[in-house]
Amino acid sequence: MSERLASLARALSQHWKRSLAVALLCLFGIIAVSAAAPEPPADEFVIPGAESQKALDLFRDHVPALAGADATVVFSAEQGSLREVSSKRAVEGALDEIRGLPDVLAVSDPYDPEMSAVSPDGRVASADVRYSVEPGDVTKSTGEALEDAARTAEQAGVDVSLRGIVVDVASEQDFPVGELVGVLIAIVLLSLLFRSAAAMVATLVGALIGVMVGQLLLVILASPLGLPSFASTIAAMLGLGAGIDYSLLIIGRFREQEAAGDSVRDATAKSAATAGSAVVAAGLIVMVAIAGLLVIGIPFVGKMGIGAAIAVAAVVVSALTILPIMIGALSRWLRPKKAAHVRPSKGFVNWGHRVTARPWLSIVAGATVLLVFAFPMLDMRLGQPDDGNQPEGKTQRVAYDLLSEGFGPGSNGPFLVAVDLPEDKTGTKAQLAALGSSLEQVEGVASVSAPSPSKDGEMATIFLVPETAPQDEATSRLLDTLRNETIPDATAGTPLEVYVGGNTASFEDMSTKVADRLPVFIAVVIGLSVVLLMAAFRSFWIPLISAGFNLLSIGAAYGVVVAVFQDGIGASLLGVDSGVPIVSFIPVMIFAILFGLSMDYNVFLLSRIHEAYNEGDGPRDSVVHGVARIGKVILFAGLIMASVFTAFVTQPDVISKMFGLGLGLAVLIDVLFVRLVIAPAVLTLLGDRAWWLPGWADRLIPNVSLEGHLVENRDPVGTPLEPDLAQGASD
Repeated sequence: MSERLASLARALSQHWKRSLAVALLCLFGIIAVSAAAPEPPADEFVIPGAESQKALDLFRDHVPALAGADATVVFSAEQGSLREVSSKRAVEGALDEIRGLPDVLAVSDPYDPEMSAVSPDGRVASADVRYSVEPGDVTKSTGEALEDAARTAEQAGVDVSLRGIVVDVASEQDFPVGELVGVLIAIVLLSLLFRSAAAMVATLVGALIGVMVGQLLLVILASPLGLPSFASTIAAMLGLGAGIDYSLLIIGRFREQEAAGDSVRDATAKSAATAGSAVVAAGLIVMVAIAGLLVIGIPFVGKMGIGAAIAVAAVVVSALTILPIMIGALSRWLRPKKAAHVRPSKGFVNWGHRVTARPWLSIVAGATVLLVFAFPMLDMRLGQPDDGNQPEGKTQRVAYDLLSEGFGPGSNGPFLVAVDLPEDKTGTKAQLAALGSSLEQVEGVASVSAPSPSKDGEMATIFLVPETAPQDEATSRLLDTLRNETIPDATAGTPLEVYVGGNTASFEDMSTKVADRLPVFIAVVIGLSVVLLMAAFRSFWIPLISAGFNLLSIGAAYGVVVAVFQDGIGASLLGVDSGVPIVSFIPVMIFAILFGLSMDYNVFLLSRIHEAYNEGDGPRDSVVHGVARIGKVILFAGLIMASVFTAFVTQPDVISKMFGLGLGLAVLIDVLFVRLVIAPAVLTLLGDRAWWLPGWADRLIPNVSLEGHLVENRDPVGTPLEPDLAQGASD
């Protein structure tokens, strides 16, 4: 692999003009294909086999209004009552406006005596708006039109607030604040590392083109693969961070080789053979880890993993192709002005000596820090944040608080009980009445509606409102009681098939599914990653130990997320309240992404230490020399990656904030304590055994050589810039 990468990079840098032309043609071709790509399908949040999914399927077949997108419009009056003539006229006028909007299937009437949708004091009234489109088909304009229509009631002094998926889509942030903040921080850090505008530009261009291509590929593949819309956010976050890191590693190695006297072509070839090989190995591990999300068994989670893997593949290819072209074009300015900028860091030489002098102390100290960060993880509670976690003053939060005040917190997340009726309807009316009576008697139930048969008579729907909020643990316990005790007892001996659905039940089912599949997922990801590391470094112990410490890093990431969002430490700084449950699919996403990225830095570090070892250094000296050569690059790469991820806390939704903060701080913790403290100490203790592989494993596992330093120079040491390159640089 190293030789092939070297040959490719040598050709691309030497003939950078024609290579650039080909690259631009390919880019324009991808843009053209993406422009002609079909519209992506609606996001399908399917949970195979879950009870809430069975309820949703019944609604789709018999009561489509309960299966489509929805919103809740909340009217309120600071003084007086909404039952007053002027206020009632304003509310009804606004609802008439809403009924005339496209795709609106049904709008409830809060003044209907059977609805009980006006609070006892008359200050709050709510109306449910049901759409004929799936939640994934909702557009920003749909939500904006709803808000404009609803706020016509404000002309008569009635306050209006809204919540629901339609409103969430309307409030999504179009301007890519997180990405821009991450890029700006990366520019500053790259400038500090390289002290070269050309090196900074080459690194960013190599990364950003990869991110752009990744996003375009997601547009092209969204329809055939059924990729969810949120996949692009994860892909942008991961692609930007990984892309800059990969480009940084290759450009840094190029400048190091050139400072050692290699020609531009030889330096480019060696950087591709060494750092490029490490990028390929690291990228493959990241892709395997993320694609492992398919094991979870929830389609949209697995497809998010596929989307992120596509983004990583794009930045790997960009680093291996665009960067050599950039090197050829900017070679005149890439040569470091001072050799000190690329020589082994004196600070990291000293650091390497300190860590390797007391390896056990280093391991214990580093592991202790990780365990402290991980401790809050023991109290992790999976669930789904609701609008009660939105910043105060936001329309969703105002609507949530008003509904809680007027009708109780459970009104923000009712259970939709779907009853599949038999063909023979004899006695079903009495059976439904008995079921409703049983549900009313359960502790924790605030209200139960009368069973409502569908128009075709094939099913009935019961709305059950809990006494507690959707994210409250008591609501989860109530759901278990209903499913496992109350409903089975009430329907025993009857032909009724009953399923508890609704958003709250769906999120609970997702949490259960994730928890059940998590051990299999972890085993698959760790197993494949260990095999890849064994193939790359021909080592038995290093991959196993690396996987163990990666788990500690991931535990620290979980602990940080729990401490901030669930326990509320610093949550107000992010614009969220405390007590936010951890979104059920975030732990598996963080595991997949962080496990892969941790292996990135592991590969970068091990490749330089292994290179020094193969050059004749002893076990401890190879660690010191490897850390001295790559320590600064890993540190800056980690700072850039952490900055890119953390910048996504500027996104308005809680999910992006959790991803951004969790991944950002986790990467920083991993780099500072695992890669620069624990890993060097472990390698020192292992000694020569670090690079030992049993004979049976050596025969079974393919040999993926990363020995790029063995690539021979083709130009004499000290050869000046080639004429074609020099001429090209001055054009």
